[in-house]
Amino acid sequence: MIDAEFLRYDGSFVGFSVSGHAGSGPFGKDIMCAAVSSAVMLTANTITDFLYCKADVKNTGNRIMLVIKDPDSAMSIAAKQAVASFHNHMELLAQDSKGKINVTVKEVNSRKGR
Repeated sequence: MIDAEFLRYDGSFVGFSVSGHAGSGPFGKDIMCAAVSSAVMLTANTITDFLYCKADVKNTGNRIMLVIKDPDSAMSIAAKQAVASFHNHMELLAQDSKGKINVTVKEVNSRKGR
């Protein structure tokens, strides 16, 4: 199962962590995993490479995590919207995947997702 956890601070999404495998096809040919991987990379690259928003990004092989460093800055508004859009996309994929994707939201106590 793919686990997608979204971090929310003060009503806005400030980060995410995605890990796991959908198991809906052979490794390397799993269309659900491909859809999630593509969405993760698009979101992370949009935030860091096109919006130039500072973010902590970690890829540990089976888990990718992104946390916006200063979600209160003016430059972070679009980045938070990108994470919110990614959350919406993951919710829709979870509805279509019949138990292959689990999406959760964690309220965090600091602006840096901790």
